Formats: sequence, structure tokens, C-alpha cells
Amino acid sequence: MLKNLDPLLNADVLHALRAMGHGDEVVICDANFPADSVARATVLGKLLRMDGVDAARAVRAVLSVLPLDTFVEHAALRMEVVGEPNTIPVVQREAQAELNAAEGRDLPFGSIERFAFYERAKAAYCVIVTGERRGYGCFVFKKGVLLAPDAAHAEQGK
Repeated sequence: MLKNLDPLLNADVLHALRAMGHGDEVVICDANFPADSVARATVLGKLLRMDGVDAARAVRAVLSVLPLDTFVEHAALRMEVVGEPNTIPVVQREAQAELNAAEGRDLPFGSIERFAFYERAKAAYCVIVTGERRGYGCFVFKKGVLLAPDAAHAEQGK
């Protein structure tokens, strides 16, 4: 056990999140998503798992350590409901609450059509499947950066 680290972040998931660079994407998906076949096409090339938890709880765990990209319009995307792109299912509202809490502000999800989501997921760094059984519990998060304090400013403070 590690201090201040969400216990859902197993070694494989932590390794992948740490290995990702600025602009790389992680997919968190529900149990209905074709996770294994899509994951084989990703950079990592294998499926990561967070069994037994819903999508919102997995989002909370991942966003507890993953900085989001601030240089893009939507660093967080949700899969659109087929034929109803403006409908926000409960599973996505729950994930939205976790996203807002992690960011400390309202940060609305962008949306992406189902088949476009599948193609985007194949280009991701990795895919994490959850135990979420409700449909449309599928999200993409783009990794941002954590900048060190400017050394010149640190020297001036002495």
C-alpha cells in the first residue's frame, strides 16, 4: 500500500499513466466496449483493467494523478449516445462530477460520435476497462504537463 495513492491504481495502470507524455490519451471504458480488440491497436498494445468499479470511480482514480492538457479545447471527451448526441446519461453525469472535482472547476466534456470514438481509442496510449455495466461509460482524457517552478524565479527568491 502507498500513501496518498488511490488503491484502484494498480501497477500496470500506474506504469502506463506515468509513461504517457504530453498529448497522449487514455481511454476509460465500460464493460460493453470492445476493449480488448481496441487496446491491441493502442501504443501500449494490451488492455488494462479496473474490474469491479463503475466508470465514475475509475475516472476519480485516474484523475487523482493525471494532469489534463490545458492547450486543447477538450482534454476530456465522452462517447455520444447514438442518434442523441446531446443526451447526457447518468453514467456520464457522474463522470462529469468527478472531472469537475478533480479540476476544481467546471470542465465540460467534449463529445465524440460512437464510431469516431472507436477510432480515436485505437490511437490512444492505452485503454482501461472498468466493471461499468451501463452503456456510454466511455471517456478519453488527454494528458497535460506538470511544470517545475522556473529556476530563475526560484533563485530570485533567495
